[in-house]
Amino acid sequence: MNIHTSRYKCSECGKCYRDKVKLVEHRRRHSGEKPFECSVCGKRFRRAGALTSHSRIHSGEKPHKCHLCNMAFNQSSNLTSHLKTHTGDKPYKCSLCVTSFSTKSQMRIHERRIHSIVRLHLCTYCGNQCVTVTDLKRHVRVHTRAKPYSCGHCSEEFVWHTQLKRHLLKSHNEGT
Repeated sequence: MNIHTSRYKCSECGKCYRDKVKLVEHRRRHSGEKPFECSVCGKRFRRAGALTSHSRIHSGEKPHKCHLCNMAFNQSSNLTSHLKTHTGDKPYKCSLCVTSFSTKSQMRIHERRIHSIVRLHLCTYCGNQCVTVTDLKRHVRVHTRAKPYSCGHCSEEFVWHTQLKRHLLKSHNEGT
């Protein structure tokens, strides 16, 4: 009833919520306020739950497991996206080419990476320009030889996730 009576209504956009907490969280979208800060890396969030999910990155906690292949994820949304890889369902189509994607976010990333002519993130090692921060982080691994992917069965470390997947399949018979 609160939604229909507009008891918790955003004064900026008119969107209604079932309780005051949800409205407060929503208003942070307009204000840009991010009161929840990660104590490890300093990244800030609008919602406490988003900080909790993010914190799993640092702890290595991955409570969301795929029942088909046992891959684990730190966020339920990542598991949901992953499950679509088993079905092959790709309902999101790029408006600029014929490529399709399992999730809307994958499609948006593709559109920015492939079709954007604006390159905003500059590599300090070689001057290469990348469209997204994620692209830049991946690119910098070429220079730093960072190995962020480690095997949970042995001490092997890898630069790329695909290398870890190949290793798990060949060395540990794990089809992830």
